Amino acid sequence: MKGSGRTMELSYCCEQCGYRSGKWMGFCPQCRAQQALALDSEQPPRRSSTTGTVVSATAERTSERDRYPIGIGEFDRVLGGGIVHGAAILIGGEPGIGKSTLLLQVADSIAGASGSVLMATAEESTQQVQMRSRRIGVRSDGVLLVSLNDVDDIVGLAADLKPSAVIVDSIQTISSVEVPGSAGGTSQVRESAGRLIEFAKRSGIPVMLVGHVTKDGSIAGPRTLEHMVDVVLYLEGDLDRGLRFLRGVKNRYGSVNEVGVFDMTQAGLTEVADPSGLMVAQRNETAPGTVLFPMLEGRRPLVIEIQALVVQTEVPQPRRAVNGLPSARVHQILGVLERHLAIPLRRHEVYVSVMGGIKVSEPAADLPTALAIASAYFKVALHRTAAWGELGLTGDVRPVPRPGVRRSEVERIAAGPIISPDAGMGRLMEAISAAGLLDDQHGAAGDSG
Repeated sequence: MKGSGRTMELSYCCEQCGYRSGKWMGFCPQCRAQQALALDSEQPPRRSSTTGTVVSATAERTSERDRYPIGIGEFDRVLGGGIVHGAAILIGGEPGIGKSTLLLQVADSIAGASGSVLMATAEESTQQVQMRSRRIGVRSDGVLLVSLNDVDDIVGLAADLKPSAVIVDSIQTISSVEVPGSAGGTSQVRESAGRLIEFAKRSGIPVMLVGHVTKDGSIAGPRTLEHMVDVVLYLEGDLDRGLRFLRGVKNRYGSVNEVGVFDMTQAGLTEVADPSGLMVAQRNETAPGTVLFPMLEGRRPLVIEIQALVVQTEVPQPRRAVNGLPSARVHQILGVLERHLAIPLRRHEVYVSVMGGIKVSEPAADLPTALAIASAYFKVALHRTAAWGELGLTGDVRPVPRPGVRRSEVERIAAGPIISPDAGMGRLMEAISAAGLLDDQHGAAGDSG
């Protein structure tokens, strides 16, 4: 390459980790992703004309607050108490889950308390957003709408208006004329996000970005996008149900794995202050195969319902269907039940589901899952029984973190009895017996059908 100037070079980039190669490959040698490297173009680095301001880490604090509450309690909970000046927040979720509706309500709340909010939408016209605003009851005149798809136009408009916050819906639909490729490509997403984040840090105005998700549930675009922003939130839930869960998976300014609970109504998303009580109120306590489980989302306990259905079959390979729990752990629990309790589940189809569209990954759900399956097999209802504990392959039940918090939440909603390893039940046989599913001779308490 002649001369000191750096010209554009064609290259291939991994959309997951950002690895770059001069030749095409059908996989990424760095992160081992099975997707082929995408054609990209390497841009010359942009030089800033200004130098940064150097300050001491021990300098006196300014009178400006570190963060300010949005005014939506469940949203503030996930953010750690409020929004930080200059923060870059990425919100992902499936299409139709309610991301745009939630952020429109956030814009209304911020504008009603501290000025104006610029909401740039490249997916919808301003008239379409106004229709949604009327439906959910937006009241503040400070919610400013603009339909733009050029990132520099959005940054320039935000610099002129100086709003309290900027919302971009979505990062995959905006682009820059200086970067080759269509909107949503690796280069465009990375460069557009970079310019918006640079604006947020320079001006102190927080920026919220909406991100689409792929089939595997991750935010579309390069994996570096999640590393660039300060906060990553996911809005989850069952599209057929009203409950929505706002989950924090990254937060540079607060705790992670917090969750906010909303209910999708005709008037938008409403906060659910007592999700545990809501879950319990919808249960059929007289039906076999249902157990309460106090899960932990960050520092917040949430009592959910785990259901199981066991159906006898003559097929050589009975079906196993799992929703909301890791399939591998459920298969492990089935093996433990058959080995240590002699329950012939190999001749039954087994269905296990976490109600409300919630996904549970902690091992503490092992014991309630086992109790739900045994309850469904023996056809004995457990009513308001709550349980937690990790189940070992040897049939032992091991303690899990924060049993006191779980017990307090179960007692708060007047559920019980409680079956857990911290109550002295260290074996699966003891837990099953305490639930009333075995008689004195360790036989079935009900007809297995």
